[in-house]
Amino acid sequence: MATVNRPLSPHLQVYHWGLHMTLSILHRTTGVALGVGTLLLAWWLISLASGPEAFAQAQVCLSSWLGRVVLLGFTWSLMLHLCNGIRHLVWDTGQGFELPTVRVTNLLVLGGSIVLTLIIWAVGYGLIGG
Repeated sequence: MATVNRPLSPHLQVYHWGLHMTLSILHRTTGVALGVGTLLLAWWLISLASGPEAFAQAQVCLSSWLGRVVLLGFTWSLMLHLCNGIRHLVWDTGQGFELPTVRVTNLLVLGGSIVLTLIIWAVGYGLIGG
């Protein structure tokens, strides 16, 4: 059987690593994190329905420093996934693929997710809006 010398597909060494690649990976990662976070939310709701002792135990876990770090990560994952999902909706219309636009939307997605996370936590702690 004769072998055909076909061109090889470019690999990661050919491409310059960019923020858009990182955000693509983070979009998938945050999707997984949101699945795990939803289980955490379900546990909290079940403890709420199970009575005061179970709810108090859940509150102790979630109000610990580790619990707050997990909740902060869950909030940021939700906001990053939301912002990047909005960008994907725009891309689905066939717009926004020009490199300057991609560079701007990279920063908007990342900055927007951080700002929204900070706003949510500030509202949650009563620092703004109340």
